[in-house]
Amino acid sequence: MQGVWRELAALVLPVDCAGCGRPRTELCAECRRVLARDGRGARRVRPWPSPVGLPRVWAGAPYADEVRAVLLAHKERGALRLAGPLGGVLAGAVRGLRAGDGPQLLVPVPSARRSVAGRGHDPVRRIALAAAGELRRAGTEVRVLAALRQRRVVADQAGLSARQRLANVAGALEVPGGAGRLLAGRSAVLVDDLVTTGATLAEAARAVAASGGRVGGAAVVAAPRGAFAVEGEPMEPISRGSR
Repeated sequence: MQGVWRELAALVLPVDCAGCGRPRTELCAECRRVLARDGRGARRVRPWPSPVGLPRVWAGAPYADEVRAVLLAHKERGALRLAGPLGGVLAGAVRGLRAGDGPQLLVPVPSARRSVAGRGHDPVRRIALAAAGELRRAGTEVRVLAALRQRRVVADQAGLSARQRLANVAGALEVPGGAGRLLAGRSAVLVDDLVTTGATLAEAARAVAASGGRVGGAAVVAAPRGAFAVEGEPMEPISRGSR
């Protein structure tokens, strides 16, 4: 219900642009253009040190400026209609990954249940659904499968070192039996809003593989600027963040 009330409130209350703060618009035309431009510039990213089991990761945009502001507005302030533009950026990362021929299967990394309850929505799943819609409109056969779930409570990752994050999420995700049957033998693309250390994506890849699925790679909306580099050149290390 919280999500419904937020959407209704956005229709009748004055809002500011989530990207630049321009009044009386949830996302101004200029910030929409910035997100659309970034979504066309998806690049491969790599945390360093990379955790064992981390698949290839493509990000749609650097985690900075308008992209960072819009992600936070959607995730933390319940600006649900921003899932559409963010889904466009994520779709660019999925296209860049090119995880194989045939239908695409997008598997979102789940938020903690207490976070979903507090926010009134699951931001990554919502963005994944928007990305799938964007990809289908462009002719790609794609499906979102919310196959992963948290099997235990994890601590807030903010402030933890890379090693502490790995320990925090180790064994935290699983694929229930029914979803496992849908994944068995199929190639999946993990999707998330943000990657920093890669600990959560590595754990998600482990859980999918344990269920009999195959991970063709991962796509995220954004990554810190230090993770971006020209294809084939060394990437700068990134070491802070919550994912």
